[in-house]
Amino acid sequence: MTSTKDVAAMPAGNTPPASPRVPTLRARRRRKGFGDSVLPYLLLAPGVLAIGALLIWPTVQLVMISFRKLDLRELVTGQLVWVGVSNYGDVLGDPEFWEVTVRTLVFMGAVVAATIVVALFIALLMKQLNPVVRVLLQVTLVVAWATPAVAATTVFQWIFDQQYGILNKTLALLGFDGFIGHSWFSDGPSTLTVIGLLITWQAVPFVAFSLYAGLIGVPREQYEAAGIDGAGPWQTFRAVSWPAIQPILTIVTFLSVIWDFRVFTQVWAIKQGGPDGESTTLPIYMYLKGIAGSHFGPAAAIAMLMLLVLVILLARYIQLLLRSKEVDLK
Repeated sequence: MTSTKDVAAMPAGNTPPASPRVPTLRARRRRKGFGDSVLPYLLLAPGVLAIGALLIWPTVQLVMISFRKLDLRELVTGQLVWVGVSNYGDVLGDPEFWEVTVRTLVFMGAVVAATIVVALFIALLMKQLNPVVRVLLQVTLVVAWATPAVAATTVFQWIFDQQYGILNKTLALLGFDGFIGHSWFSDGPSTLTVIGLLITWQAVPFVAFSLYAGLIGVPREQYEAAGIDGAGPWQTFRAVSWPAIQPILTIVTFLSVIWDFRVFTQVWAIKQGGPDGESTTLPIYMYLKGIAGSHFGPAAAIAMLMLLVLVILLARYIQLLLRSKEVDLK
């Protein structure tokens, strides 16, 4: 500390020495060593390498195969035959591809809509049930969700069986004699309806639990305030519940689009895309072209076109993700 005597003894025009200051944040950053700057990247490196090995490199390989003629002969001999965009031209010029694409999009849209509506209803129902009934319902949902796809498909095949199915027998007992011996797999629309019910049954639990988690996160005081203001059930849902579950609903909707667009197991196990190819979806079409037909080049082109369709369908979701990243960076 400088006394008044020392200040008086200083010559006029001289500036007193500056007191020591704490180094600024920028100065501390400049003093960081090279290791501190590289350490975050070293910690991220294993994850980046794993993503590159599991996702990026197979995608690059798929793109390269889509520009090659890769049949069984080329696969065995290891011969490289580049055909450019010929595979894409053959696929896009095939009327069956467009028919299957439209069928897949309609099927996916119907299944996603049914899943969201049923799951939202169940989530709201769980919010109102007493604890014992709610736990029983949740256990039932977990069992449905945990059932393997092949096992669930086998059960649904038995339920909708033409001769021994419990559904036809139940409908006959209720007086609907027209369903005696009715075949639910006689045409494409009926077969896809059964498959859609199966996929919805397995997809609802995850979506319902996700929406229920958003609902229970809303403070009780908000519902009480809405009741004091005279809001009815629908108004309370719109003003209180909907804002809480809307972000979750957006995420699970886009996840359902991805899952239902590329579903394979249930469609193949039910009828292998039949009858007469009327229940064939894009994954089944790609399998028949690639694995069954040993034409891996066109199959890779179909896979890339499916990826393009998914990007178009999820463009809004990707835009929201990019916006959230920009906000985080700012």
